[in-house]
Order: sequence, then structure tokens, then C-alpha cells
Amino acid sequence: MAVIFNMRNAFYFLSFVFILACSACSVRKEHSLFNAPSDIVTDTIKHVYVVNDQGISDAFYKIKINDQLAIRNVQNPEFGATNSTVSNASSGTQSGASGATSSVLSYPVELDGKVNLPAIGKVEVVGLSRREAAVKIEELYKTKLLKDPIIELSVVSLKVTLLGEFGKQGNFLLERDNTTLIDIIGEAGGITKTADPKTLKIIRGDRSHPEIIYVNLNDINSLASKKLVLQNNDIIILQQTKNSATSEKLQSFNNIVQPLLVVVNLAVLIFTVTR
Repeated sequence: MAVIFNMRNAFYFLSFVFILACSACSVRKEHSLFNAPSDIVTDTIKHVYVVNDQGISDAFYKIKINDQLAIRNVQNPEFGATNSTVSNASSGTQSGASGATSSVLSYPVELDGKVNLPAIGKVEVVGLSRREAAVKIEELYKTKLLKDPIIELSVVSLKVTLLGEFGKQGNFLLERDNTTLIDIIGEAGGITKTADPKTLKIIRGDRSHPEIIYVNLNDINSLASKKLVLQNNDIIILQQTKNSATSEKLQSFNNIVQPLLVVVNLAVLIFTVTR
């Protein structure tokens, strides 16, 4: 009787495994974030596939009101913003993001479109690219204070968010123009062993009607797409493989069923011995 009971349990368990394996897609979908109807293309995508294409954005970001600018003279790290802790100056504030290696002293672009900097005061920067603003500030410091300054400027409020099967998740700063998807993946420590390279998805632009960019990381031709130049507030999501999702589901099921089977088998054993 006990043997028959155990065989029946084994049959039920194997049947559950088979059903779970057949439903691997739905299992993985339970674990994924921000699902869209178009996600079905991930199994057949060859290179890059775009839904609700918004066109190519400007390659060079234009500074806007409320941006936070980190500015320092490369020739003199003690001047302006540095990577060490310094006292606030000219309304500068400490800023940072997970994924960034350290905090920097930043200066806000105020409502009048100007940033208030040490020694030279207010400088109008709205509408300029990061490089254009750096050159303008260099000239002002050269005229008023410093000899041959080399100004390094970054907008520390520009970021993308990585979620899912990456070495590190979180917010990552876009410190350079034309930062690409591969740059950020490298900064995040690559992808995990359980990641499915065909399922990378970038959500961009208007959150109520976003552009969705699907990328097959297995194909080197994907790297040629201009869509992989990242934009402010991009959300980048990478799913796990179907096998990993199924294994995780099986492990959860096993953690629940295994103690129950032990109890049932013990009860059958006691019943058999005491007959």
C-alpha cells in the first residue's frame, strides 16, 4: 500500500512538473516588470524592434531648468566640485545616485536659466549642451580668475534605471553625451547567468504612451542601432530565461510540498508498522 501511495505521489509530482514546464512563458511573465502586449516579440526578435517609435532624440542633451550641474577644474581638483566632501558654496548641494561611485558637489540651474558659480557668479546655461556650457564657463574663469582652466561639467540629475538580471540594479548617471546601452551594462557589471539576452527592453519617453525598444543582445548587429544611445529617465529591463523561471517556480513548490510528503510518508509508515 505504501509503495502504491508513493508511486501515486510521484506521478502527481511529475505531472505538475510537466504542466509547469509547458507554461514556462507565463511563469516568466509573473516575474517580469512593466509587461506590455508587445513583449511576445522577445522570442522571435532578431536585432532591435521598436514599438511606438518617437524618432531619434537629440544626440546632445540640452541643459534645462532644475538640472544639477557638477563643475570642476580638472587642473585643480580642489577648485569647484570634487569627489571628496566639501562645504556648500554658492548654493551647491551634494548629489548622487545608486550606481554612481561617489557623490559630487552640484549647482542647480535656477528658474532664470542660470547657474550660480563660485567667483564668477551667475552664468546662463539653459539650452546649451554640456560641452557648450563647459566651454562658456572655461572662458569666464580664464578671464576673471584662473590661468588656462579645463572645466569638466556633467549633469548629475540625468539617469537611467536598470531592473532585472543585471550585475547591479538601480539608478545610473548619464555623465557623458552619447552614453550607450553597452556602456551602462558594463557599468552595472554585465548581466547575470540567468539572464535571457533576447528579452532586454527599454521604456522611454512619455510614461502614459511610452516608446518601447526591444533588443536582442545575442546579435552583434543590434549594436548599430541609434536607439541604443540612452536618454534621460530610460527604464531598462532584462528578464530571466524560461528555464530559470521554471526552476525557481519548482523550487518554491518543492519547499512547500516536501515537508508535506515527509509527514504523509511517516504516517503511512506508522500505519504499516502498527497493522
